[in-house]
Order: sequence, then structure tokens, then C-alpha cells
Amino acid sequence: MDRHPTLDPRSPFVLDMHDLARRPGSMLTVERALEAPADLGSALVGVPEGSPVALDVRMEAVMEGVLVSGTARTMMVGECGRCLDQFSREIVADIQELFVYPDRANVAEETGDDDEDLRELDGDLADIEPVLRDAVVTALPFQPLCSPDCAGLCSECGARLEDDPDHAHEILDPRWSALQSMFEDSNVSDKTKES
Repeated sequence: MDRHPTLDPRSPFVLDMHDLARRPGSMLTVERALEAPADLGSALVGVPEGSPVALDVRMEAVMEGVLVSGTARTMMVGECGRCLDQFSREIVADIQELFVYPDRANVAEETGDDDEDLRELDGDLADIEPVLRDAVVTALPFQPLCSPDCAGLCSECGARLEDDPDHAHEILDPRWSALQSMFEDSNVSDKTKES
């Protein structure tokens, strides 16, 4: 298990569990406005650094530690995977993580029941940033779309199909091009007869 450095209680990403006092069943609710950390997303979609994140969590003491559950609300910004337009949309990420007491983590480590993903309390403090990052990144869409029915771009000319729903190209088989030229000649002669 990785031992982390002592956390700064003044950090907005650090939650203080002191008031729970290791009493199973006791609970605290925390609402906090945070700024999004760097690299919260992928190349196509993400949350810009410094964007507001509304954190609303409930911390509940259990026998093993403190269960933190709730939501994080923020705005994602991305590029549509079909039409390449920029878009933004609110995203709500569910958070649920168990932070174990240090003595419970030591017992788990000694008995060989050590879990790689076990998050440990630092005294009465818990760092919520990695949990927030995991929740938000997994809540981002794998294929970001500006709207569910986005038509995308024309594969022939790159025109945005949303702007021109009747957009179409006449696809002519090159083997029939000689016949096409015959029809074009007859259309020209028909137009001259009409004049």
C-alpha cells in the first residue's frame, strides 16, 4: 500500500473526518465549490482547468473507515465526434469511495488482504481529488456528441449535414460515364430546341 504524505487540511480537496470520531453510523454532509484540477478529461472532451465543480457529498462512519458518497457537478467542454463542433454540457458524476482507517489498512496488509485500490485516511483527513478525478473522467462520454441526433459531416465534401439536411451527391459509377455524357448531350440539344 502506498503511504501518502501528510495532507494539507486547508486544501479544498481535503475532507476533515474529525467530527465523525470513529462512531459507526455518524454522518456529515459537505457541500463545497471547487476548481477543477488540470488534465480532467481526454483530447476530445474534458473539464477545463479552473472550472467550477460543485461537490455535494455525505461522509458516513462505518466499522472499516468512512464511506464518502455523493455527486460532483461541472461543465464539460468537448468536440463533437461527428461534426467537430465545440459544445459544452453539464455533467453529474457519482462519487462513492471507502476511506479506511490506518489501523484497518495495516491489518489488511499484514493478513495479505491488501487491496491495491484501498484508500487510506491520513489521520482524520481524506484527499478527495483522486476520487473526484476518477468519477468525472469515467462519467465523460466515450464518443462525445453535440446532440444525440447529430448528422455529422458529408464524407464526400466535408459539409456540415445539420446545416443542409437535403445535402446529397450524385454518385456515378465510372463504368457508366460514357452513357452519362450521351444524356448530357441530349439534354443540351433538347434545351436548344426549346429556345
